[in-house]
Amino acid sequence: MKKTYRVKKNLDFQAIFKEGSSVANRKFVVYSLDKPQQHFRVGLSVSKKLGNAVTRNRVKRKLRHILMEFSPQLKTHDFIVIARKGVEDLTYQEVKQNLKHVLSLAHLYQEGTNCEEKN
Repeated sequence: MKKTYRVKKNLDFQAIFKEGSSVANRKFVVYSLDKPQQHFRVGLSVSKKLGNAVTRNRVKRKLRHILMEFSPQLKTHDFIVIARKGVEDLTYQEVKQNLKHVLSLAHLYQEGTNCEEKN
């Protein structure tokens, strides 16, 4: 995932938490903020409660890969994905299904459309 697709600065994280809206399911929490820009930006948060550094990095790699697969269907918002306990035990397909569900609840994922062309 390119650096331009990432939310890295603490000020950006705080703005999304403060001004954005949140949606959750059993495995993920998503905070989103509508911001006029060329493409989506995402921040990932994986707690130490999920495991050691190897486990947390594996979860983040899965999330980044899935988000790049979803990129044509994602709206041009800033959002943060927080992984909850239990995500580390899921298979790739289960993580993908749960992430798609929570992004759909947050109205960030549009099935069968290319959001980048619409904006």
